[in-house]
Amino acid sequence: MTIEKITMPKLGESVTEGTISTWLVKPGDQVNKYDAIAEVMTDKVNAEIPSSFTGVIKELNVSEGDTVEVGALICTIETEEAGEKKETNNPSTAAAETESSSTATEDTAMKSRYSPAVMRLAQENDLDLSAITGTGKGGRITRKDVEAIIASGEKPQKQEQKQTATAEIPSPVREQTTTTEPAQVTQSDAAGKAIPVTGVRKAIANNMVKAATEIPHAWMMVEVDVTDLVAYRNKVKDTFKEKEGYSLTFFSFFVKAIAQALKEFPQLNSSWAGDKIIQHDDVNISIAVAKEQELFVPVIQSADDLSVKGVAKQITNLAKKARTGKLTAADMQGGTFTVNNTGSFGSVQSMGIINYPQAAILQVESIVKRPVIINEMFAARNMVNLCLSLDHRVLDGLICGQFMARVKEILENVSESTMPVY
Repeated sequence: MTIEKITMPKLGESVTEGTISTWLVKPGDQVNKYDAIAEVMTDKVNAEIPSSFTGVIKELNVSEGDTVEVGALICTIETEEAGEKKETNNPSTAAAETESSSTATEDTAMKSRYSPAVMRLAQENDLDLSAITGTGKGGRITRKDVEAIIASGEKPQKQEQKQTATAEIPSPVREQTTTTEPAQVTQSDAAGKAIPVTGVRKAIANNMVKAATEIPHAWMMVEVDVTDLVAYRNKVKDTFKEKEGYSLTFFSFFVKAIAQALKEFPQLNSSWAGDKIIQHDDVNISIAVAKEQELFVPVIQSADDLSVKGVAKQITNLAKKARTGKLTAADMQGGTFTVNNTGSFGSVQSMGIINYPQAAILQVESIVKRPVIINEMFAARNMVNLCLSLDHRVLDGLICGQFMARVKEILENVSESTMPVY
């Protein structure tokens, strides 16, 4: 037998650590290579860690909720050495058979182990987890199982609960009574709802603190007249939707214009790397996609090489994957500049926190029709604010001002000839 080590994998280009949210195995469990052994969360993505070996779990070296660096030991596994055969007439055979006979009972226990994401989804959608059949190890209910139920619109029939004193106790109270730490009740806890900072929110919080404390942020905003862009998009959107099957959004035009300007001003397409600045060749645009309380930042690869149609298709596909839980680590890697569509919430002015270790993030605000003076006369125009947050270690106001002026110029001259959809 050989003891092998399983370490925290790298789940993204800029990901340096991950939080073990749930262990899917325990010491003594037999696992096959590629079986999921743990759920891990980072500021970029939620994922399952697969086993690198076939064998028996020996020791879990970190606890649920622990945050560990990429490459750090998380567990050990005992594997059979190549060519070694199992002993059939071994005194331990009977014990092994006894242990095997209890596997069904242990696997059944897995069904009641719910990850925080599964419990939250079930609570928000009023689902009875006991009525759902899990597809995970030992019948464990995974997040994908719950999302499939929600997507189908068919709510499983709730099982009747026995009217016992335990059943009448709200679940938050039961959870508090099982904790090993004495409950610390404060006046603020009693007056409101205490929400533990865990999971994706904890990962986001850690990354935002790192970005805000390490990056010297600066900010600038330009006002852009997108009247011609609005007219052009409204003219072709219905035909586009009928032909392609997905929407042609304003955001697609903004991403395309920004990608074009980044090619002309590569200083913005950079990352801080301690003793050097890395200027990237590829223009890979990170976009923010929200799924309920979770935030994902998938990447449009080589956005400068795509048409407006290509950008629109990528945005649609990535948003769909994020909201159905199908984003992969590969979808989150390689981002060099972030564009955030804050205008979708009606925002007209905001200052984004930079997506570490990128050098800048640009917020596209809401398009608002308002009076503007043109040739000494008032005219109703479609206006939008573009807000840039920049890392002052990498960028200065001069180059950023030139970049923003170029983005403004591109957007104010959008037409079928300057920015064709196809």
